[in-house]
Amino acid sequence: MRKVTYAMSTSLDGYIVGPDGGFDWTAPDDEVFRFWIDEIRAVDVHLLGRRLYETMLYWETADQDPGLDEATREWTALWKPLPKVVFSRTLSAVEGRARLASGGLVEEIERLRAEPGEGEIAIGGATLAAEAAEAGLIDEYRMMVYPVLVGGGIPYFPRHERRVDLALVETRTFPSNVVHLRYRVA
Repeated sequence: MRKVTYAMSTSLDGYIVGPDGGFDWTAPDDEVFRFWIDEIRAVDVHLLGRRLYETMLYWETADQDPGLDEATREWTALWKPLPKVVFSRTLSAVEGRARLASGGLVEEIERLRAEPGEGEIAIGGATLAAEAAEAGLIDEYRMMVYPVLVGGGIPYFPRHERRVDLALVETRTFPSNVVHLRYRVA
């Protein structure tokens, strides 16, 4: 069965965006960006909430910029054709290889898990991930922890009064002091 992963960048105090909605502190250096490129290769489909989908729309046309470096071109070449499912109550249309979810998150994940394939079902966006976590659907949490305290905003982890035991699978510290943590739900 394909595993469901939730991967996002987070501040040390646990937020994916700060109180002002900004996330400029998550700009990856070359080594972190290369890591994300390698990670996306294992993904068969990406589930996104509306806000993250709108942020990632940049990559639908980024390859038209002749000044892009090789790594950015490589990311774009991987991201653009990747099937995406967008969960939104406000959007009526999406672009590129994206489609609007026709049902709920639980039903969508069950359907995707039943399809043939070895690649991961990736979830992006805290609200969507919180819903998947509440339903017990996340198999792995992957976070890129940045050495910054933002003091509030949208949390990486949902704030439910529910215990989830995790097993550390991998850690990596980058020269920029960013730390990657990967946990499997135990």
